[in-house]
Amino acid sequence: MGSARAAKPSMTLDELKSAVASGEIDTVVVVMTDMQGRLVGKRIHGSFFIDEIAHHGTEGCNYLLAVDVDMNTVPGYAMSSWDKGYSDFALVPDFNTLRRLPWQPGAAMVTADVQWLDGSDVVASPRQILKRQIKALADAGMTAMVGNELEFIVFNDTYEQAWQKGYKGLTPANLYNVDYQILGGTRLEPLLRAIRLHMSGAGMNVESVKGECNYGQHEIAFRYDDALTTCDNTSIYKNGAKEIAAQMGYSLTFMAKFNEREGNSSHIHLSFRGTKGELVMSDEKDQNGLSEIGKSFIAGQLAHARELTLMFAPNINSYKRYVPGSFAPTAIRWGRDNRTCAFRLVGHGPSLRLENRIPGGDVNPYLAVAAVIAAGLDGVNKKMKLESIFEGNAYVSDSPRVPATMLEARNLWAESGFVREAFGKEVQDHYTNFADVEMAAYNKSVTDWELFRNFERF
Repeated sequence: MGSARAAKPSMTLDELKSAVASGEIDTVVVVMTDMQGRLVGKRIHGSFFIDEIAHHGTEGCNYLLAVDVDMNTVPGYAMSSWDKGYSDFALVPDFNTLRRLPWQPGAAMVTADVQWLDGSDVVASPRQILKRQIKALADAGMTAMVGNELEFIVFNDTYEQAWQKGYKGLTPANLYNVDYQILGGTRLEPLLRAIRLHMSGAGMNVESVKGECNYGQHEIAFRYDDALTTCDNTSIYKNGAKEIAAQMGYSLTFMAKFNEREGNSSHIHLSFRGTKGELVMSDEKDQNGLSEIGKSFIAGQLAHARELTLMFAPNINSYKRYVPGSFAPTAIRWGRDNRTCAFRLVGHGPSLRLENRIPGGDVNPYLAVAAVIAAGLDGVNKKMKLESIFEGNAYVSDSPRVPATMLEARNLWAESGFVREAFGKEVQDHYTNFADVEMAAYNKSVTDWELFRNFERF
């Protein structure tokens, strides 16, 4: 990773005030990211935002961090329940995230930190979880630079049509594998171009777009940045891409495994730097270009990958990706530019970084990046020794495996002393319950697989 731009807002508060006064901006969208990685919040009238919300924030029901994906209130969360009255917490704008939304006329957006009304952090909030790990890393004299490769599948059906069809018989935007094929991307360029240009207009540094293996599958890449900026941008990009697709009559999904073909990945590229940009992970004298800090960073990933998988694979569907030979990892090993390993070392010198290939497109970026930082920092602090580099096909190796089910990942997370030490009991318990809620909902459902397998034959 070369030198990153200094993080700065794409729009200042003074610029917003002028735009509201002139009528150019009439709506400010205040958002937070929930446990599922979705943007939730409010659309605020521009002048009211300037006069009131900019000074003290706004409020939201604290059930936003204590519901399932269908927004049902569910039991088991200590911070929010009927017994506690489902009170409010505060959404406090972080003006470093203020930006225009070019795909929404007259709109700007700002990401908020989530606080209790006494000003203390809501520690189970994904953004607050990441900020805590960033602070721990800063206290150790380092910072994290992050890039994210995120795949999605596009369909010629609208979201409403897809829903009404039960997500069956949809028409993918490409009818064959268009991995790296320019023609396949050209067929969908009106949508892909709109997403690229709008994200650039929202302050993101767009790099490229390419076709992928599944039918209608594509990937838009963005330049890396500091950890918080990358995660803020990723959550806005995922939401914005779906909004733009809907406007143009398409639908797209980031779900980890839509069908039996290749799933959607969300590979995380991360490296530690010194607080002044020093290349603390690299040493060109080493055969793999790694310093002792770099080796310990990778060792920490290997040591903690299994107990952190819940942060990389947060849904039942996530675990369907982990199929040998599918370019999704099953073996917890590290290799130099080896896509069969869960961890792939790429680049040299300033561009040296580790790619975590475990997360799917459904991942909550804040939680996943927080997990990578926590694991790496633990490896560095404990000066963990790095195992030998893996060469060959890790799919057929005798290696520790990525958890195969959400239940396995849930138990590893819930019983981990490292998780409790790094994230705290409240966060550990909160996301254990998150997994319990998802598994309980799935276990009550009757799937198409069961109908076809059982209706006539039993």
